[in-house]
Amino acid sequence: MSKFLFGTTMALCLIAVSAPAMAATVCLSTRDMKQTKPRDDGTAITFTMRDGSVWRNDLKGRCPDLRFNGFAWTIHDPAAQVCENEQTLRVLRSGEICQLGKFTQEKPARGKTM
Repeated sequence: MSKFLFGTTMALCLIAVSAPAMAATVCLSTRDMKQTKPRDDGTAITFTMRDGSVWRNDLKGRCPDLRFNGFAWTIHDPAAQVCENEQTLRVLRSGEICQLGKFTQEKPARGKTM
């Protein structure tokens, strides 16, 4: 019985310690996007927002056609948001499918510090 109790206690402690480490998913509103710019090597896209903040998304894998042809995506979220690790996009001319990875904020909104 004491081994079971000890194991249960350890499992609960592990859950409690790991819970704060889980970060919230970053989502950007498509309505607030001012400009998108793919990196020349096809590994990332930079999003400039209307509030002045700049976000980089490191794609899951290279997407080399992205820099030449532009892209489109279908938004299923009623709030018109694009979330990290959840969204795919399609390169217009080639049809290449690329998946968003993690968002990293490169510049905070005007008047805010990181």
